[in-house]
Amino acid sequence: MKVDVDDELCAGHGVCAGLCPDVFTIDDDEGFARVVVDLVPPEHFVVVRQAAERCPARAITMSDDPGR
Repeated sequence: MKVDVDDELCAGHGVCAGLCPDVFTIDDDEGFARVVVDLVPPEHFVVVRQAAERCPARAITMSDDPGR
């Protein structure tokens, strides 16, 4: 699975990084979420989906197409 954070939508709430720090981080300079992996490992699929659902800004998108 591929996951992205839309820089235009992210407000830096940190819900994603709190739920799954192996996939998301909060950028120290800008204060917005960043994805720290190219592809999400299968063991993190469920929590990444939860992060997307709980993101107050709806800034997280997921794709099963790794070429996206």
